[in-house]
Amino acid sequence: MKTVIQRVKSASVTVDGQLISTIGKGLLVLAAVAKDDTKAEVESMANKILKVKLWDDDKGGKWKWNVQDIDGEVLCVSQFTLLASAKRGNKLDFHKSAPASQAKELYDNFFAKVQALYKEDRVKNGVFQAMMDVALVNEGPVTIEIETNPPKMDNPTSFKPEDGDTFKGKVHKTFELPASLLE
Repeated sequence: MKTVIQRVKSASVTVDGQLISTIGKGLLVLAAVAKDDTKAEVESMANKILKVKLWDDDKGGKWKWNVQDIDGEVLCVSQFTLLASAKRGNKLDFHKSAPASQAKELYDNFFAKVQALYKEDRVKNGVFQAMMDVALVNEGPVTIEIETNPPKMDNPTSFKPEDGDTFKGKVHKTFELPASLLE
């Protein structure tokens, strides 16, 4: 599962000119269900978005409070296009997205879990598979991407170890300066 969460001052969803949901200060959550997702990923994501610390506390501490700490609201919007790929040319590929029936079931589970873990009346929803107009006033802006199964990065530095070198947290390397530079 993949989400993009935005810290907002307000957000709303409109379908065919009709206002469906609106929130004040809190989180706009754009959520996509991948074809390999299970109920476990959905529950993990629901927990994560409610606990991620995006607000400063009242003592000036940075990134200390989550949406529950500020008594904020949450607007969830299904958005399968988050899983699109443009690796091959300019035409988008949606093969990572779950089929509609599976996606709806898991998305509905996700929404219900967010409501159950927080306050039902503080969590709002869009309309699954509808063409939605999503409006927001981003606070910050703060926009975070979260994946339940992020791609693994074996060697993010592209640093090639020499014989006897190992990777354990930090990379330590000794460099020798040419004698001509020391003169």
